Amino acid sequence: MNYKEALQHNIFKIISKSTSELGVESYVIGGFVRDFFLKRGNAKDIDVVAIGDGIKLARQVAKNLPNKPKVQVFKTYGTAMLRYDDIEIEFVGARKESYTENSRNPAVENGSLQDDQNRRDFTINALALNLSESNFGDLLDPFNGVEDLKTKIIRTPLNPDITYSDDPLRMMRAIRFATQLDFVIEKESLNSITKNSHRIKIITEERIITELNKILKSSKPSIGFLLLEKTGLLDYILPELTALKGIDEVEGQRHKDNFYHTLEVVDNISENTNNLWLRWAALLHDIGKAPTKKFSKKVGWTFHAHEFEGSKMVFHLFKRLKMPLNDKMKFVQKMVFMSSRPIVLAQDIVTDSAVRRLVFDAGDYVDDLMTLCEADITTKNPSKFNKYHNNFKIVREKIIEVEERDHIRNFQPPISGEEIMKTFNIKPSREIGRIKEVIKEAILEGEIPNEYEAARQLMLKEGNRLGLKESI
Repeated sequence: MNYKEALQHNIFKIISKSTSELGVESYVIGGFVRDFFLKRGNAKDIDVVAIGDGIKLARQVAKNLPNKPKVQVFKTYGTAMLRYDDIEIEFVGARKESYTENSRNPAVENGSLQDDQNRRDFTINALALNLSESNFGDLLDPFNGVEDLKTKIIRTPLNPDITYSDDPLRMMRAIRFATQLDFVIEKESLNSITKNSHRIKIITEERIITELNKILKSSKPSIGFLLLEKTGLLDYILPELTALKGIDEVEGQRHKDNFYHTLEVVDNISENTNNLWLRWAALLHDIGKAPTKKFSKKVGWTFHAHEFEGSKMVFHLFKRLKMPLNDKMKFVQKMVFMSSRPIVLAQDIVTDSAVRRLVFDAGDYVDDLMTLCEADITTKNPSKFNKYHNNFKIVREKIIEVEERDHIRNFQPPISGEEIMKTFNIKPSREIGRIKEVIKEAILEGEIPNEYEAARQLMLKEGNRLGLKESI
């Protein structure tokens, strides 16, 4: 069948013309073709395979384009890339690949289009449209990828054991595509992922995190994490999560399965935010429960200080997986550390002082924290569910009210250390910190307004109590 309608953009005509000038064949392959059949909108990434020299074709295309774009050549991979009209086009020569046991980097040699399609990860990514002038738009679908798109199946072109063992990252990609597209991984392929899950150890942390982030960015991340757990991959990647799995029972008392609860929280938060790092916070908010779980005959199961333990674990997890150890990590740490604060607040009478402390401690992230805590409500009891959400609504309203009146978010006490030293003619000392702390506490408790004059009077009073004399 012919699909010229997929190739309306001017770039394809220019590639076709360049192909003809060089006397070679070329095909658009992979994600662009897949997304055309899925009606997923205009792709910004296009992969072109040349039966011949892909780099030479890229240079010919650039020569024929009106803006003569620069061609970036990646000799190690035998690829070239150029940008045109907000589209990134990558060119490669058709090739065969062979792998060694301990590397996903293949030995490469020139090959046919069939060789190139054989090396693709999934049937839905092996679809190719001909760009030659004589057969422009003809579809080459040797593995029935179109049918797999219709039936929503992820399967490999060749034996899945070979596909996944050769490049174990494909196991993550299979799960990622299943999550993003809401497809099912074909049974033999899923079994093969389980069998080869240990091979993920040869993949770099950076590539694993790229796939994990894409799973987390999907509309329902739990699909991917359930597959990662089922196949055993999660044990290698995030053992902190699989440690939450299971329900213990002692003397008839049980606790909830914190692994499945976590996935519910992640799905809940994904309905309300695209913030990747807030989704990470949802994924990790309970990881401290495994190491802090204890049973007490008096109160049953406890997880005391799991938020504190979890926030420490976040740093080690990010470091191990080579994730950013900057403000993004600190944000996730803070969300995990404070994840129970609004819940405790919502269970009691919501006082101004408690809200002031919450806003002071959370700062600019108080809204994110509230979103996380609302996502943490996974009870199946309708009356409890409504009660908790109504309580959080009251807390949110109180935050707005207190913030408008007291300006607590990220506030600095109205009296600086320099002014205290000048007022009492003293050098840096413990007393300065003591006075600043008293002023801060008085503001947070609502004993004085967050204003200069009230803070100054309290400074003089506290200084006098500490035996300091005002300098005249």
